[in-house]
Amino acid sequence: MTTILLLNGPNLASLGEREPDMYGAVTLAEIEAGVRDCAATLGLEVRCEQTNHEGAMVDILEAERAHSAGCIINPGGLTHTSVVLADALRGFGAPVIEVHLSNILAREPFRRVSLSAEAAVAVIAGLGLDGYVLAVKGLAKLLEDRSATGSTA
Repeated sequence: MTTILLLNGPNLASLGEREPDMYGAVTLAEIEAGVRDCAATLGLEVRCEQTNHEGAMVDILEAERAHSAGCIINPGGLTHTSVVLADALRGFGAPVIEVHLSNILAREPFRRVSLSAEAAVAVIAGLGLDGYVLAVKGLAKLLEDRSATGSTA
């Protein structure tokens, strides 16, 4: 079975408790369950990881390079600050879709810049849990298209 990586960054473990007016009441466990359920219907397995540490995110991406066919990532606040994470995403070697619960383009000016987006094939923002589910469907389609054409790019 094809495996994809779901990688969530800093502060996302506290979803459902932290700023529910901004991020909603959904918990990280509910997001992971929704992603797994959707992925299973598409014949995909999901490895879920969350860390509050930039270096750990890089370590996970490097370790999963040989095991995951793609990645859905919500880098949290590292979206706007981490060149290191953006480089690790570029080095991942498989399609990456960036997801944000809130619409980062409608927030504070510093949040409107995503350094990691340059390493992603797509960005989904502002749809809450539904954004993660759309990312799974989009990633599955990308992987299916690559398989059909034999492309690795």
